[in-house]
Amino acid sequence: MQYLVAGALGLGLAASSGFRVFVPLLAASVAYHTGYMAPSAGFAWLGTWVALLTLATATVVEIAGYYVPFVDHLLDTITTPASFVAGTILMTSALPHLDPTLRWTLGILVGGGTAGLVQTGTALLRGASMATTGGLANPVLATVENTLAVGGVALTLLLPLAAAGLVVLLLVYILSRLRRWRARRRQVA
Repeated sequence: MQYLVAGALGLGLAASSGFRVFVPLLAASVAYHTGYMAPSAGFAWLGTWVALLTLATATVVEIAGYYVPFVDHLLDTITTPASFVAGTILMTSALPHLDPTLRWTLGILVGGGTAGLVQTGTALLRGASMATTGGLANPVLATVENTLAVGGVALTLLLPLAAAGLVVLLLVYILSRLRRWRARRRQVA
């Protein structure tokens, strides 16, 4: 089960890096820095202050850059291969206690592949937007992509907490129903 959760976290972060390269890296850095997630061997650097500050700066620059005409296309050119690398790092760093060969294979194929596919789709969409609207719709696309990146990261990181909360609520509900059932049974007897 631990591997499934770790794999799902890595995959969700990798997919989000297809929308914005640095948003999920920053989120992973915060998660590793605060101890919310534990990085696999060799990825402790991602939770350092230096990585956190560097990724925060890169995130702000990347998000702002997508609102500048023609800079957004330059960023797509740069971030397409970068998203593959980010997806690989995010997937590989999230998989603890696996053989390094398997971890890197999954990271490259699943994490990098997912991030690359998402990024390629967004780059093609931005190109189509440029061709049909002259780039006037690109800020709207940038806002949607930013929202999907942040929302995807939040959903990925908070879903285990939400699931745990639902389990607690379900247990409280079951126990309250059981208590009522016992009380009714005592009244009848």
